[in-house]
Amino acid sequence: MEPAYAALLQVLGDRVDSVAKDLDVYSEDRPPANYTLGIEVEGILREADRHGFDRFHLVGYSGGGASSLAFTAEHGERLLSLALLEPAWAGNDRTEEEQALWLRFRALAGLPPDRFMAEFMQLQLAPGVEPPPPPENPPPAWMAKRPAGIQALLEAFESGHLDVDALRGFDRPVYFALGGRSHPDYYARMARRLAAIFPDFTVETFPERHHFDPPHRIEPERQADSLLAIWERAEA
Repeated sequence: MEPAYAALLQVLGDRVDSVAKDLDVYSEDRPPANYTLGIEVEGILREADRHGFDRFHLVGYSGGGASSLAFTAEHGERLLSLALLEPAWAGNDRTEEEQALWLRFRALAGLPPDRFMAEFMQLQLAPGVEPPPPPENPPPAWMAKRPAGIQALLEAFESGHLDVDALRGFDRPVYFALGGRSHPDYYARMARRLAAIFPDFTVETFPERHHFDPPHRIEPERQADSLLAIWERAEA
């Protein structure tokens, strides 16, 4: 598994009983046939049941954030709180600016993997922000799965349905971590849209962060403090 949450989990330590789960779209060398977000929802449910989590706090980043929103719409009664770390999708009822950027994502289909990944990353950054440099060492094995997995996620988002009425009825705390250097026409507008849906919604902006150097990796102490505060309030 990509160590996406390693720094955050190290800071949280034994203060929480946590389980990190990768997306099911990356469980094999190729995405599952007929992949939908329903597969990710079932994966979250299965993992929670396996660990005996009757009600729990759910945290999701990027595609995991999109899956977490889908899970909340279907199984919100299982959650004590929801934390979204720049979710890659929040339903298809987008603002005009979000939709314009989404169409640019969709136009990447069919590009060679290296070009696809480079342009996919650039679209998620604010104008003038450079993407992280490629690693000096050979990339880890899991990176080879990313282009096909991201394509499958984009297709699942395109055909997906998010039950906004169910989200309006979710009265538990919802937290949204926003990078100040991520593309404002996507993540910032998404946050404002979700703020009008969830009754209890908090946005925290990390000015120096973007989607590919997110706070749970680069500022894990601050991110941990924010999550602990949301979890404590949810359990009060």
